[in-house]
Amino acid sequence: MENQSNHQTKHPSLGEGLGRLSPILQVGDILISSDILTEEFCCDLEVCKGVCCIEGDAGAPVTLDEVMEIENRLDDVWNDLSASAQAVIDKQGVAYTDEEGDLVTSIVNGKDCAFTCYDDLKLSDGKTIGHCCLCALEKVARRKAAARSSSAGLLPAGRKNSTLYTLHSTLFVKPISCALYPIREKTFSDGSVALNYHRWDICKCGREKGKALHLPVYQFLKDPLIRRFGEAWYQELCDVANDLRAQGYL
Repeated sequence: MENQSNHQTKHPSLGEGLGRLSPILQVGDILISSDILTEEFCCDLEVCKGVCCIEGDAGAPVTLDEVMEIENRLDDVWNDLSASAQAVIDKQGVAYTDEEGDLVTSIVNGKDCAFTCYDDLKLSDGKTIGHCCLCALEKVARRKAAARSSSAGLLPAGRKNSTLYTLHSTLFVKPISCALYPIREKTFSDGSVALNYHRWDICKCGREKGKALHLPVYQFLKDPLIRRFGEAWYQELCDVANDLRAQGYL
């Protein structure tokens, strides 16, 4: 899935004589909305409790490879799924084609992703979010990573309490479309790829937290962007952002 970027970064253009940042930039061979650099965001699970997984009218976009990965992990996540989700998966499988022709995860009651589950979530600062909506696929991946790291000493010194390190090297945690949100990826008929920043009312708290932390979208999503496009491409993206910041556009 990863795109190894060795293309020259094209310099962003300004608005026609207006000194404004172009709404579309190109980094390597990927088109991106400039909002990804200018907007700030940070998921605030203490407020939203993962509501994005159970709202909407379709499942999360998935690739055929991701469908296969999910099917291979069904036994691991099955007991974490609701009876309704199990029934839907038994009937139609882990994914279906939505009205727009996109392959997406199966949903329950016309909106809930079939792979959601509920549990208390302990944050790195020691706080606990009660009855939080979680991804069952990610929950299992984290549980396995934690077990491997604690038994085999896989984490480097100073990171004994983190499972993220081992997750970075895991081939599949959850659909990349979920990990990249609020960035949405679009592949055109000619194979070109574009990234857009999506605004959703239910994520207002994420925008507010991002502003409070002064955290740009592209920095918040560093890990999934690297997972999808590779470290070289992400560094190009950071270089573009730094250049624009030096010129006063960010």
